Amino acid sequence: MPNPLFAKKATPYPAASQANEGKLGEELTPWKVALIDDEDDVISVSEMVLKRVLVDSRPLLFLKARSAEEAKQLFKDHSDIALALVDVVMESDHAGLDLVKWIRESHKNTSTRLVLRTGQPGEAPEEDVIRDYDINDYKNKTELNSTRLKTTIYAAIRAYRDIREVEQGSKGLEDVVSATTRVLQASNSEAFCRQALREVKELIGQQTVSFYLHYQLLNALGNREQILLSFDGVQYQIDTELKDDIFPAAIRKTADQALMQKQNISDKGFFCNFTQLSDSSESATTITFTAPISRLTERLLNVMLTKISIIFENLTRREDIERTQQELMYVLGDAIEMRSKETGAHVRRVSLICEFLAQRLGLEEHIVQLIKHATPMHDIGKIAIPETILHKPGKLDPDEWEIMKTHAQVGYDLLCHSKRALPQVGASIALYHHEKWDGSGYPSGLKEEEIPIEGRLMAIADVIDALAARRSYKEPWPADRILSLLKEERGRHFDPEICDLAITHFDNIMALRDIYPD
Repeated sequence: MPNPLFAKKATPYPAASQANEGKLGEELTPWKVALIDDEDDVISVSEMVLKRVLVDSRPLLFLKARSAEEAKQLFKDHSDIALALVDVVMESDHAGLDLVKWIRESHKNTSTRLVLRTGQPGEAPEEDVIRDYDINDYKNKTELNSTRLKTTIYAAIRAYRDIREVEQGSKGLEDVVSATTRVLQASNSEAFCRQALREVKELIGQQTVSFYLHYQLLNALGNREQILLSFDGVQYQIDTELKDDIFPAAIRKTADQALMQKQNISDKGFFCNFTQLSDSSESATTITFTAPISRLTERLLNVMLTKISIIFENLTRREDIERTQQELMYVLGDAIEMRSKETGAHVRRVSLICEFLAQRLGLEEHIVQLIKHATPMHDIGKIAIPETILHKPGKLDPDEWEIMKTHAQVGYDLLCHSKRALPQVGASIALYHHEKWDGSGYPSGLKEEEIPIEGRLMAIADVIDALAARRSYKEPWPADRILSLLKEERGRHFDPEICDLAITHFDNIMALRDIYPD
């Protein structure tokens, strides 16, 4: 009796290597088809009929097993089997059925398409099998001629393709959400770029990737504000003046095209996402890469870059508010110093000194920055001190000194009602920067670690800069005399640990003072 697989002559197909010549990446990856049967002839004939079949331009790779136990090992070794043709009767009358149950339930594989084949239909009635087992088709071997076998292959593999695309898309979206959450945690533009590039590399599975973002906003005055970011994994650049474009010429052309046409631009080696953020703001974010990416990856990349653009706008607005707040702190600090007829550079110098010492002390960076930008408020209470006392060239008398000391409490009272971190730290610095380690300071006579760290830092920074500066009542001290005083006041006026840092890095601190000379 002729084998039904040869009932119709097979249509010739081009060899897989010829059909796929010049194709890259996923297109070359064959579909894995498991042939599971205890009859060698059935496996050989199936392979012969199907060897030239291409599904979506991809060839088939055959994995063979002659028992259910061998098949289990195949599934353990290969997580991407698209289709399994499973014989019902092998080492036992129900070996194929048991294998199907193991694949779906124990092995947790719901993606592989399972087609049962049997030469003994009476042993496993079709209706019972379809109802009780999670299979995708049931075929009698005698009905599987060449055409029907190929039809089964095409249908099953395309179903697997669609299932995998849905699964990958779902997982990809989950990954994008997780990735953008991590980008959202960036505290500044450089950290944002670094994290964004890291997440893009992970998504597309490539390492040679560059990130470019062009953000533009029409502000309330009708002026266009622009920010360019560039990061290739090594060099980070930001440009808000647009005097010298930091984008390569090709990237500039692509970004301009996306912004003009208000649409995404995609071509070999790059993808540019256009995002309309609001009626007055938009962005073009370009990613360059070296190897082609799939359509699914491009769609996920588009979603990620849209979310990243939204995050950047929020970060920009937050940074703008913070910069405005910080600048106002300096302006107020400068105003107080000017009222005292002292140079406003003092508040900027002590900010740098406090930042330097706080970093050497090992404080967390966000605390360091809070202290740095709150220090200009340390003498804000002097606004309530009469000018006759502020401007007195000689030594203050006891009554005048008592009035002068009230500036610490006044400064605290002015700032303490704010719920924001920056003025809260400013209030603490204003109140505590005249406390001393040994408890002899004012206004509360606190000692040692009862004094908040920001007060202890400000105490030494204020003294160093005041002694090194010319004031109405004194000439600047020479460096060796300031250094001697630090050693004398260690453990008395100053926190010993902070004082040791100041002594060790004294030259660096004096160099910081040169940045803002009187």
